[in-house]
Amino acid sequence: MKQIFASILTTVLIIALTLGAMFALVAATLKVTAIQSPLERAIAVGAELILGIVLLLGTVWVATHLAVRIFHVQEQAPPGDLLG
Repeated sequence: MKQIFASILTTVLIIALTLGAMFALVAATLKVTAIQSPLERAIAVGAELILGIVLLLGTVWVATHLAVRIFHVQEQAPPGDLLG
């Protein structure tokens, strides 16, 4: 029961993180396109790309990290240990 609740909560959390990242990126895109100076706009586009990579890779990292923690199966005996 605890595993089912944790997986549902993780799914909701990942959806919220992804939507939050997308809203942040859309807001940043709107601000970047409003910049008049070409040099400042180019720097802002580069910063926006780095922001997008960090946000979306962070979301993927959180999703995989939580999934591994939820569905990890504990081994009965350490490898190489005597069974008898």
